[in-house]
Amino acid sequence: MIEIVTGIMALAFAAIHLLIGLARFIDVVPRSQWLSAAGGAAASYIFLHVLPELASHQETIREAFGTGRAEMAVYCVSLLGLLTFYGLERMVRTPVEGDRPDAGSGRGVFWIHIGSFALYNALIGYLLVHREEEGLLPLATYFVAMALHFTSNDYGLRKDHSRAYDHTARFVLAAAVVAGWALGIATDVPEWVVGVLFAFLAGGVVLNVLKEELPEERQSRFVPFGLGALAYAALLLAE
Repeated sequence: MIEIVTGIMALAFAAIHLLIGLARFIDVVPRSQWLSAAGGAAASYIFLHVLPELASHQETIREAFGTGRAEMAVYCVSLLGLLTFYGLERMVRTPVEGDRPDAGSGRGVFWIHIGSFALYNALIGYLLVHREEEGLLPLATYFVAMALHFTSNDYGLRKDHSRAYDHTARFVLAAAVVAGWALGIATDVPEWVVGVLFAFLAGGVVLNVLKEELPEERQSRFVPFGLGALAYAALLLAE
């Protein structure tokens, strides 16, 4: 039963990547209120669900490796996730010497950027199956938060890579999330490995949510962002 439910969710994630270009109503400046609300919901998920779950993964790693500094590894991995995606963003947004200002990222940078997000997507798909909290309600909150996150993130990727996103990247990202889910169905790993994967994902989600909302040129909307955060917080607290 759970394989069918998570499979449908993985296909829904893939559909977001494939169809984001049809959502014309979010391609506006100032930033669409729907995108800002999605960012707020994802931020709420981070502070009310991801960070507490990191604490439980910390305990799992402590039990696996004993006392001492091992239990801090989960936070170090989360920081590594944040730094990894920050470095990729700087690579994409820093023009190579000799490029025209409007040339956009080169093919090499494009594939590094999309390849990293493909791994990111595969990890999200994998964690549909292997998560610390069991049950349909925690799974549903994870699905909703990641679906909103994908919507906001894909919008940013499509802005960064334009035609290359529509021609290539969306298919790679859609396939990656389904492949991650399939890998999760086919394999079973120790709980501490799930903790490490979740920690890396947490750092990436923190960076990717904030980088979509904070840049001045996005002209983000605070009220929809705040309402999205509060509404999703109420949903999480009602679990």
